[in-house]
Amino acid sequence: MCAAAPSPPLSAGGGGGGRMVTRQLSRARGEAAAAIGNRAHSTAAIPSKSSRKGKKVSVLYDSLEGGIAEKEETDSKRLKWEPGNWKRQLDNIREMRRNKDAPVDQMGAEKCFDTSAPPEVMRYQVLLSLMLSSQTKDQVTSAAMSRLREHGLTVDNILQTDDVTLGQLIYPVGFWKNKVKYIKQTTAILKQQYGSDVPSTVAELMNLPGVGPKMAHLLMDIAWNNVTGIGVDTHVHRISNRLKWVKKETKTPEETRAVLEDWLPRDLWSEINWLLVGFGQQICLPVNPRCKECLNRDICPAAKRC
Repeated sequence: MCAAAPSPPLSAGGGGGGRMVTRQLSRARGEAAAAIGNRAHSTAAIPSKSSRKGKKVSVLYDSLEGGIAEKEETDSKRLKWEPGNWKRQLDNIREMRRNKDAPVDQMGAEKCFDTSAPPEVMRYQVLLSLMLSSQTKDQVTSAAMSRLREHGLTVDNILQTDDVTLGQLIYPVGFWKNKVKYIKQTTAILKQQYGSDVPSTVAELMNLPGVGPKMAHLLMDIAWNNVTGIGVDTHVHRISNRLKWVKKETKTPEETRAVLEDWLPRDLWSEINWLLVGFGQQICLPVNPRCKECLNRDICPAAKRC
């Protein structure tokens, strides 16, 4: 096999041919630099003809790329599911909740802490009110919180309180024996790991004994003024299914939360728990809902079954 004959070297200082090649290389480098500068929107050099062509191609490519991205975003928005009539249904619920006279309005977690206490103590009291509220009516939770505050509702004081006394203070909240255990365990963790304050992330909150997703998201909103998710309890879960605010029936509050957060605008996440809980306490009851009193009776899928 024969090797190809080597090309003569390109010399910068040889004869006239070498100088001509050098000038050609210099010109090419200059045009390349001008094209690059023009692509970066530099005004330091006047672009050459070749760079202007490059710019046209670049603008065309960027335009096509931007158009594709815009189309994908538009398609995504168009394909995103949301329930029919939800805005009208929500406006009607707001109207029915206008008087703010449901139990949650007077005795919910936002009403159960001492507003004159130091911030870390207020956050601790919000946490305990949420822990007590599980499977418990707001009236019972509020009464238990009043007894705890009178006793002295701080991390140090609860740690010094024996289990029997703590049980008497919170009884008859649902599963009160388990809650005594969870409260003592969680309070000890707060003392040891968080300087007697409450964690400021959902993940850390959910690592505390007796704290679930609903409590964590509500606490982040109430205690830290940070909306991280929708607090879905039995009322929100039930009403979301009745209104068909879920694509298909959900079995658990966590399933409902995932579906709601997928389509409901984020600026409504904080409001929706308060609205639906009160609505569920007064109108959309678990048993024998008062459909005749509901402004959504003509646009609620479940009203037809009442």
